[in-house]
Amino acid sequence: MLKCTFPRLLIHISLLSLILILQSCKWELSNNSSVLNQHPEKHDSTEHFLSNPDIGRDVWQKPDLVIRQLGDLTGKTIADIGAGTGYFSFRLVAKAEKVIAIEIDTSAIRSIEESKLKLPEPFRPKLETRLANEHDPMLRDNEVDIIVIINTIAYIKNIPAYLETLKKGLKKGGTLMIVDYKMKKLPIDAPPKSERIYLDVLETMLEKAGYTEVKTNDTSLDYQYIITAKYEY
Repeated sequence: MLKCTFPRLLIHISLLSLILILQSCKWELSNNSSVLNQHPEKHDSTEHFLSNPDIGRDVWQKPDLVIRQLGDLTGKTIADIGAGTGYFSFRLVAKAEKVIAIEIDTSAIRSIEESKLKLPEPFRPKLETRLANEHDPMLRDNEVDIIVIINTIAYIKNIPAYLETLKKGLKKGGTLMIVDYKMKKLPIDAPPKSERIYLDVLETMLEKAGYTEVKTNDTSLDYQYIITAKYEY
């Protein structure tokens, strides 16, 4: 009798082991699938990653690199024209003496003011918001050391006139930086070409407006160019 039941027992044990192994594999696959769903960005294509404004902008915009082009910001007052929700304003306030986030959109101003409350207490007085209009950033005479216009210049209706207006707000020897999109097909959520401006056209406008030391950098960023210029009076 034992000779008959023992092989059967072995078969039952083997089947039970196989079932347990299959259940374990099923759980592991399910668990891995859950992890993938929790972190889809790790498995997305590069194109999707770059086109996501919340995740990818730091990659293609390279804000730290852009800010480094301005040099030492200690003691400087900076106007961020077209600040949006404060993407650059909040980064600049950690390095500069004061940042004026300038917008023509009241909802953008409100968004920055709300986010400003999350800053450490010592930084809050250093960030000021200012509502302007499309023709004038409302800068006071000789108010700022640096003006940055990032992803905004092409939306200004009369750029030559606006560049003239900016000069009164700059201190002597002040710096103007413009960052905007290259005129080519881009794998990011960039504005259409009708809403961009050629680099050389902008260079000419700056020179005609009396800015000096006009320098262009169209290699550091993959999808944008950087222009810096001085105004010496």
